[in-house]
Amino acid sequence: MNRRDALFMVKRRADDTGVNAMIGCHTFRATGITNYLMNKGTLEFAQKLACHGSARTTGLYDRRDDEVSLDEIEKIVI
Repeated sequence: MNRRDALFMVKRRADDTGVNAMIGCHTFRATGITNYLMNKGTLEFAQKLACHGSARTTGLYDRRDDEVSLDEIEKIVI
């Protein structure tokens, strides 16, 4: 299977489940790196896993700060 066929298969499965987000190889890379870091992995080893030349590049895939907690939302007063 080539990479385009694999991507088409993943997108088809996402559509079948109702996921309407843009999905690609970087989606999975970011998910894997973020999950690894959330489970007490180190940025340096995540860099090795991702085969990045720089930890800064690996940091671009770190989505830990993308989550918004309920405590933060409750600070909004209307």
